[in-house]
Amino acid sequence: MSAKIETVAPETGHPKKKDSRYLSLLVVVALATLIWFIPAPAGVEPKAWHLLAIFVATIVGIILKPFPMGAIAMIGIAATAVTGTLTINQALSGFGNGTIWLIVVAFFISEGFIKTGLGSRIAYLFMAILGKRTLGLSYGLIATDLVLAPAIPSNTARAGGIVFPLVRATAKAFGSEPGDGTAHKIGSFLIQAAFQGNVITSAMFLTAMAANPLAAKLASQMHINISWGRWAVAALVPGIASLIVIPLVLYKFYPPGVKETHGASEMAKQKLGEMGPVAREEWIMLAVFLMLLVLWIFGDRFGIDSATTALVGLGVLLTTGVLTWKDVLSEEKAWDTLVWFAALVMMASFLNELGLIPWVTKGVQGLVGGVNWTVAFPVLCLVYFYSHYLFASQTAHVSSMYAAFLSVSVAVGTPPLLAALVLGFASNLFSSLTHYGSGPAPVLFGSGYVELGTWWWLGALISVINIVIWLIVGGLWWKVLGLW
Repeated sequence: MSAKIETVAPETGHPKKKDSRYLSLLVVVALATLIWFIPAPAGVEPKAWHLLAIFVATIVGIILKPFPMGAIAMIGIAATAVTGTLTINQALSGFGNGTIWLIVVAFFISEGFIKTGLGSRIAYLFMAILGKRTLGLSYGLIATDLVLAPAIPSNTARAGGIVFPLVRATAKAFGSEPGDGTAHKIGSFLIQAAFQGNVITSAMFLTAMAANPLAAKLASQMHINISWGRWAVAALVPGIASLIVIPLVLYKFYPPGVKETHGASEMAKQKLGEMGPVAREEWIMLAVFLMLLVLWIFGDRFGIDSATTALVGLGVLLTTGVLTWKDVLSEEKAWDTLVWFAALVMMASFLNELGLIPWVTKGVQGLVGGVNWTVAFPVLCLVYFYSHYLFASQTAHVSSMYAAFLSVSVAVGTPPLLAALVLGFASNLFSSLTHYGSGPAPVLFGSGYVELGTWWWLGALISVINIVIWLIVGGLWWKVLGLW
């Protein structure tokens, strides 16, 4: 079974949509102009302040969406050069960043899972094994997401393109439909389990969510190196603990009406039968996936970095015909990510280089100065975490707040690698809160199985449980690893 998210092009000709677009654009331009003409504070270079104006306008533009994210990013790049804030070479420097190409190439590789059907086969295998009970079925769906997460950097593609169609088909098979009073039979529970599981799997690998490498890159500018293996090992124990506990919590506080689901297991076996034996392309895709995992974990020992590994994997898929160059060119999400990622990394880099981030760090440090880091850092994490109620994008949140909070965390005495990793994990876990805070959220919420108020209170409950698990279980694990 092969499924993709289909996006509907905006109706640009509709007067109300045009008015909304122009209003959003006016807000972005007005905000940039306002910050630009405010005198730079003492100790901040004018160029740094002007870059801040462009950066803030870009982030607000990403949130308000007068244009697609990539278009906003390109406008921001152009603005830095045309105003003389940066040279053109500086403005385009983000496109030469290896971390950016890692995530872009990972998008291409993820297309192989969908095109070959390997992703669906893995999902049906888990459903066949674990699908006799509703709780087991939820673990099967989450296990599918977990297995695919290292190689599919779009959490929306995993949750919406592979897992959601399975949830929808299963719910329908058991007569659970939104809007007719049957949603709670099984559909509502599975939607929440799939969503909250995706939140956790996104936190477990550097390549599981598009903004994770952005966080790693921002950390590297502070001389904190986060490798693929370091991220995965640090997230392994608290991540597995959360994946075990969260479905049980949902089963307790948001139970399905149907507890036995033998039909789901039989349906999965039937689908596997229809798919037939594993095809040549699937075997190649599986071999490339295993090669990527091995080199991402151990590549540093052989002098092979993560981006090089990804390029090698893509080269094998192209050479063997599993992917064609047309497949690569048609992967719009990857090229879009290249543009906005390059723009944000470039701006964040020069905000740090021009001294603005250190200036902000010094100011915030004064507010928490004198407090032991074991107290100050959890407080900073909580502020960073729950401020996500204000964001409709994980990327926007990471871009605007990660570097500043990391700088302050290190300044108050938090071990640098620990601070960088925990804030990176939080940059995924906070997406559990709302129906708009991440890419998968509106896809799954839009199915209509879960009411808005229920989505929010469950999100708040799960957020607290995840925080407890990752700070206590994770804290002990990170102690064993020597991170603090």
